[in-house]
Amino acid sequence: MKIIKQELQFEESLKQRLEFMCEFAKVTPTFINGSIRKLDKTNLTYIEPNRVIIKNITFLVFNYSNDMYISNLTKKIKLSELEEYLKNI
Repeated sequence: MKIIKQELQFEESLKQRLEFMCEFAKVTPTFINGSIRKLDKTNLTYIEPNRVIIKNITFLVFNYSNDMYISNLTKKIKLSELEEYLKNI
């Protein structure tokens, strides 16, 4: 079975918002693009979210979403709460 991987680019406005918030919190983010993985000749698809690494914490971010997930998909915060979250770490 063949797996087809297609890279997803960060939405530019989302990336700019994150950079702006990190600048206020005086931290440097690392951005890693997500991907779409498809199993050839099936209808199965997996969307790997974009990742932002800040202070050794991995945040998962989907394009066009206002939520961020901390380390995995069980704990989420609003994008607007990121600066406050980083200050409390």
